[in-house]
Amino acid sequence: MPLSRHTGQLPESTWTLGFREMTEPWKGAVGCLGVAVFFAMTIGIISWQALEQSPEEWVLRGRDAGMLWERGRGALLLRALPAGRPVLAIAVGSVPATEPPPPRDRCWHDGGQFCYSWEEDAELRLSLEPPAAPGTECYGVRWTPLRPDVTLKDCFSMANVSWYGGPSTYAQHWPLNGAESPAQPLVSGDLSTNPDGFGPVLERYFLGSTGVTVTVAEDVSLLLSVESQRQFCLEARAGGAEPLQYRLCVSADVAAARRHTVTAPAGAARTPPDTALLGAPIWRYHGPEGSAARIKRGLRSLARRLKRHRLQEGVVALGERGTAVLAASELVPSGRRRRQVPALVEPLELSITLSPYASVTSPLFLRSLRGGEAAGYWLSRQPRPGASSIPLLTTWKGQLCARLNVTSEAALQWYLARARHLQQALGATYVAFEGVEGNSFLEQDVPAPAELEGDGYSEVLAAALATLGNGTIISAGTRSSHLPLFVQMRPLHSDWSHAGLKGLIPSVLHYSLLGYNFFIPDAVGGSVAGATPGDPELFVRWLQIVTFLPVMAFGTPPWLCCDTWVLNLTRQCIQRHRDFVVPLLLKYSEEWQSLGYPIFRPAWWLSPTDPVAFSTEDEFLIGDEVLVAPITEKGQTWRDIYLPGEGHLWLDTNTARVFDGGTTLRNYSASLAEVPVFVKTS
Repeated sequence: MPLSRHTGQLPESTWTLGFREMTEPWKGAVGCLGVAVFFAMTIGIISWQALEQSPEEWVLRGRDAGMLWERGRGALLLRALPAGRPVLAIAVGSVPATEPPPPRDRCWHDGGQFCYSWEEDAELRLSLEPPAAPGTECYGVRWTPLRPDVTLKDCFSMANVSWYGGPSTYAQHWPLNGAESPAQPLVSGDLSTNPDGFGPVLERYFLGSTGVTVTVAEDVSLLLSVESQRQFCLEARAGGAEPLQYRLCVSADVAAARRHTVTAPAGAARTPPDTALLGAPIWRYHGPEGSAARIKRGLRSLARRLKRHRLQEGVVALGERGTAVLAASELVPSGRRRRQVPALVEPLELSITLSPYASVTSPLFLRSLRGGEAAGYWLSRQPRPGASSIPLLTTWKGQLCARLNVTSEAALQWYLARARHLQQALGATYVAFEGVEGNSFLEQDVPAPAELEGDGYSEVLAAALATLGNGTIISAGTRSSHLPLFVQMRPLHSDWSHAGLKGLIPSVLHYSLLGYNFFIPDAVGGSVAGATPGDPELFVRWLQIVTFLPVMAFGTPPWLCCDTWVLNLTRQCIQRHRDFVVPLLLKYSEEWQSLGYPIFRPAWWLSPTDPVAFSTEDEFLIGDEVLVAPITEKGQTWRDIYLPGEGHLWLDTNTARVFDGGTTLRNYSASLAEVPVFVKTS
C-alpha cells in the first residue's frame, strides 16, 4: 500500500523526482519557456534603456540656457531655453566617452555649478557666471588633468554653426569653417616665413552664428587646430598640469552676441589713431637704396612724379632698409637734417619703418656683447646659475638677429628714445614698426619668461609703441585693439586666390570683428608677386575694394601698372574715398569708441538669423548704412548680391533703383569701371 504524503510545501526531492518523471515533450516545453522569458527580459531591459533613459542628461541649467551631457559620444551640449534650441556641441577628448557623469555630482548642493571627476583622467567643473551684458548667459568651463599624460582637448562642432574670430590665416576665409590648420600654439606669427602658422592679428575669441561666444583664458598655454567644415579644437599643452579653461556666453543671435562682446581690457578706453591718415593715400617707395644720397634722389623723384600726375597729397612710406641707411648717414649734419629731409617729399608726408631686431653684425649689437649697459637690451636665454645670459638669436629678413628685450624698462626707454630721435631727425610724420608679432622663445623651443608667454611680447611692445603718438603703425595686434595704433595688414599675393584678392574682404571682416578697425590694407594689386604680375584687371578690382577701407595704399604706381584710364580711375577713387568714405569712418568710429561695435560689418549684422548671411564673404557693410559688394572673380562683370536687413530698403548708387532688404539680386551687372555700392534708405 503506497505511503501517504503531505499536501503542503513540496520537498525538493519530490520536485526533482516529478521533473524526472515528466515526458520528454514537457521537458522541451519548459526549456523553451525559460529561454523565452530570458529573451523577453533582455529585450525589455534594452527597450527600457533606449526608451526610458534619454541619451542626453541635464548637468547645469540656467535661466536662458543649459548644459547637457550626451552619453553616446561623450559631448557637452549647450541649448537655449525654453525651446531647447541647439547652440553648441563640444566633443570632449579628455575622458572616456562611454563613462557618463552620474545624475548627482560632487557639488550638487550648489545649483550654480556642476563638478565631476573621471578619477584616472580629468576633473570637469561647469559654473554659471555673471553675464557679460543684459540678455546673455555665461558658463565657465574648466578641465583639470589628474595625470601628467592626460591631453585636455575640446572640439567645437561646425555642423550648422558658422564660426568667426580667432587667428588670421594665410588664405583668409569667412567664416572660419573653410580654414585648415594642424594643432599649433595659438600665437601670432609671420605668415611670409610660416604660411602654415597663424597670422599677425589674433584674439582668443570665437563667435558662432548660433549666438554663442567662446573666450579662452589668457593664462592658458593653448593649441588650436581647425578641420575644414568639421570642427576646431582647443587643446592644452601635453604633459602640463595647467587646466583648459574658457568661457561660453549665449545671446539671442550672432549680432547680439558680438554687440555684447567687450573688446577692450577692463577700464581701458578705446582711442582712435591719427584720423588725418584716413584721407591720405600711402605711396610705398621702391626706388634705389644703395646709399643715403640715392635714397634721397629717389624720394624726390617719386614726389615729383606724383605731383606731375596730380596725386601730390598723401604719404611716402620708406621701408626698414632705406630707413636704416638714412639713419646711419653722416652726409648731412644733424642740425641741418631737420630742415632739409622733409623737403624730399614735399608736399607729401614721410613714413619711416623700424623693427625690434638688430643684426648680429651691427655695431650696436657687437657693443652689447662686451657687456655694460646695453647687455640687457636683447632677449636672452635663461642663464644657468653663475653663468651670464646668452642672447636669443633668431632670423629677421634673412639675417641673424637679436630681438629687443621688452621686459627691461631700460631697454624699452632706450628703444623709444631712438625712435623719437630718428622720427624728428628725418622729419617723419608716421613711424611703422614691423616684426611686432611672434614668440621668439617658442620658435627656439626654449622656456620663456612668464610675462612673454603666448603673445605677451606683442602686447607689451604695442603698449610701449603707443606712447610714441597716434601716428604709429604696427604689424600685429593682440589684446591691443583699444590703443591709438594703425595695424598694417599682412602682404597678399598678386592673384585672385584667398591668399590674394579673395582674402581681402575676409581679412577686413576678421580685423574689424576683433576690434582692429584702423588697419592699412596691403598695397593695391598685392605686394607678393603672383602668376600674372601687373594685371590691370586685378589692379582695378583691388582698387575698388580699397577705396572703401580706412587707408588706400599703393606699391606699384598706376602709371607704371596700367594705362591712362586706370590712372584717371585712381584719381576718382581717391577723391571718392575722401568725400564719401572718410566721413562714414569718422561717424562710426564714435560708435566704436562708445560701444565697441565694429566699423566694417558682415551681412549678418543686419540679418542675424538668415543662413545666407552667415557665409557671405565677398560683401561688407560700413556701419549700418552702406553695403559694398565688389567683383572678386577674374573676368566677371556680374555677380549675385545679398542685400541684408529684411524690412529695409537699399538704394543702388549706380542705377538709383531701390531694392528690398533680405533678398538676393541675381546676376547683377558691374563692368570693370563699376563697383556695386548700396545705401540704406530706411
